[in-house]
Amino acid sequence: MTRFRLLVAAVVLVALGGAALAQEYPTRPVKVIVPQPPGGGFDLAARTVSEPLAGLLGQPVVVENRPGSGTLIGTEAAAKAERDGYTLLLGALANIALNSGLYDKLPYDPQRDFVPIGLAVSFPYTLVARKDLPQNTLKEIVDYARANPGKLTFASAGNGTGQHIGAAVIWYLTKVDATHVPYKGAQPAYQDLLAGRVDVFFDNASTARPHVQGGRVKPIAVSAAKRLPYHPDVPTVRETGVADFDMETWVGYFAPAGTPAPALARLRAEFAKVVQMPEVVGRFEKSGATPMNLSLADTEALVKSDIEKWTKLVRAAGIRAD
Repeated sequence: MTRFRLLVAAVVLVALGGAALAQEYPTRPVKVIVPQPPGGGFDLAARTVSEPLAGLLGQPVVVENRPGSGTLIGTEAAAKAERDGYTLLLGALANIALNSGLYDKLPYDPQRDFVPIGLAVSFPYTLVARKDLPQNTLKEIVDYARANPGKLTFASAGNGTGQHIGAAVIWYLTKVDATHVPYKGAQPAYQDLLAGRVDVFFDNASTARPHVQGGRVKPIAVSAAKRLPYHPDVPTVRETGVADFDMETWVGYFAPAGTPAPALARLRAEFAKVVQMPEVVGRFEKSGATPMNLSLADTEALVKSDIEKWTKLVRAAGIRAD
């Protein structure tokens, strides 16, 4: 009986200790590492979430941009950080799923080194073409490219970027031989696309949007599973019938695996509140992104399935980061 009482007392103490830790966390600022430069979709998502999250946690949430080697440097730094709940990662399809196919050996393991706190938003892509391209549909473009191997040129914001991978996977699935023209970012890609020096560009829908609405490029198809509200007349890739394909870059907060459960529970609870705030949803929608509000189970399932899906597709298509 004495042993039983001691065991019960120990269990109660552990539970109380966990509850106390959950109430105390955080006691200092929380850092979110963004593995890309300021100003992009990663940065937008991180900063849109950080301010209201700080208000709920009662401590500053500091966004730290650590770009380099694609997304490797910042992501590796987060993987090696103290597992105390005070260093988080802005994780996305790129550094969590796509990198697994792009590199033979990563300096981190997306599934073993990180656990999701939650996904905030997703960014679809729009395939746009130069205005004077004779073809007006994705099927026409694919038919032309099949009949003229290597003549179709497609821009990207660089090797291994989402723009590169999305287009290259479509060409792989449709058995098209197209010529990749990588640029250092979307802006120089548009300079050549608008000048007619490159044929198509599979760009983030949010940055393609003003060019489409301004009539400077022709929208061909969108990568989302459903049509976008601001491009209602533009079909999805799947609707065109050329390939069973959809792609959206989800973005959210991740923590290093091994982060204490009470801290993780607090982060997840407050993050879930933030992504439902009308001002947060409105800001994401205004940017052309799609707000997300998934359960933890659905989040974990999506991340796991996308790691498996995109690792296989990227490797099968022979896409490399260099």
